[in-house]
Amino acid sequence: MELPPLHLDRNADRPLAVQLADALRAVTAGGTLRAGDRLPSTRELAATLGVSRTVTAAAYDQLLAEGWAVGRRGAGTFVVGAPAGPPAHPRPATPPPPAGRRRSGVVSLRPGTPCLEALDRAAWRRAWRAAADPAPDVGPDPVGLPAFRAAVVEHLLRHRGLAADPAQVLATGGSTAAVAELARTLPAGARVAVEEPGYQRAVAALQAAGLTVLPVPVDAAGLVVEALPPGLAAVYCTPAHQYPLGARLSAARRLALVERARTDGFLVIEDDYDGELRYDVAPLPLLAALGPDVVAHLGTTSKLLTPTLGAGWLVAPPAVRAAVLGLRDRTGMRPVRAGQRVFVAFAAHGDLARHLRRLRRELAERRAAVAAAVHAAGHLLEGDAAGAHVLVPLPDAAAERTVIDAAAARGVDLDGLARHHAGRPGRSGLVLGYAKPPRAELERGLAVARDVLALGAR
Repeated sequence: MELPPLHLDRNADRPLAVQLADALRAVTAGGTLRAGDRLPSTRELAATLGVSRTVTAAAYDQLLAEGWAVGRRGAGTFVVGAPAGPPAHPRPATPPPPAGRRRSGVVSLRPGTPCLEALDRAAWRRAWRAAADPAPDVGPDPVGLPAFRAAVVEHLLRHRGLAADPAQVLATGGSTAAVAELARTLPAGARVAVEEPGYQRAVAALQAAGLTVLPVPVDAAGLVVEALPPGLAAVYCTPAHQYPLGARLSAARRLALVERARTDGFLVIEDDYDGELRYDVAPLPLLAALGPDVVAHLGTTSKLLTPTLGAGWLVAPPAVRAAVLGLRDRTGMRPVRAGQRVFVAFAAHGDLARHLRRLRRELAERRAAVAAAVHAAGHLLEGDAAGAHVLVPLPDAAAERTVIDAAAARGVDLDGLARHHAGRPGRSGLVLGYAKPPRAELERGLAVARDVLALGAR
């Protein structure tokens, strides 16, 4: 099929392969390319665009990894498809890019903590000093500092490919705090689907608001969309890096989820808790980019920097933002501005971008060390090359408990899959986190994990 003109800016900071993948994804989402259309070969497209074949091959690899395209041996590369456009609210135009405490001595390999060893402490101190320069606030702010919302917009555009406007952004206290706020805007007793296994703090926040939580299974392609029950008010999910299994929601299921949300009239709560942290391909596009009319996107600084900031963001349809602001007005809830100011200062002179590059390198090396230890013990691991945890499947709950207890006896705190279920556990295994310990402690912890896995049931 003949492609429409694809513009690549050779003077831009973004690599040509990333620009090309974005352009192909855009013409797919816009309907110019349809499901089943065959893409040109990498050689043909390279000749047409006047770039090297390395560029086109990398762009195709990205689309294949995301599931937007599929390769067929001997036939070529074909488009998977894209959803229809929003029925009422058009997507905003893309703006131009602006110039748990544990015992002392115990090594924790639990997930959910940031990698402080990658943080440049000099940059961190500069950000706190700069955050203290403005005069103290004299009144409450339910929306969030304008500078913080602008910094979030730049961050989302550069690192998550989401075009937003500062007016669309609300500051939050982090992802879980935002889930709690969204939950309180839904009718009492409303039905909300959650991933099973999944993030139990989000489940608790939904239940605390008086909502009915319905677990929905997750497999290697993420949330099983066809298993969603009828009559839902919302679906909570972690599509970029499912917590705790580590899978990503396939492109086909992303499209199906957005279309189902539009058809059934429910809200998709997209928790992008560590979506910036991928090591194999570029971060995957957000559900909010596919369905800005039905998706509430949540982000947080907790995994990128530290929970110390207590800062996050919400990008959602106008009615959802209005409902959250109404709740804040009635209850007096306000996002804390100190963390917002530090985030702004940290991002102002490129320290945030440098930190993200350093963090990705550090976590990629740590993940490789985890994989080596697990494989040396004769086990497999699951989960994308992303984030800060992996899953080590185990045959049953008894094996899971045996391995955890054996590691605890040797001073290493491991996490089991059992506690990540809202109902009766359907799978067993270890959820190995590798961000928290300093390198020397990580090596000691992995040596113990390797030993107990090798001796435990397989």
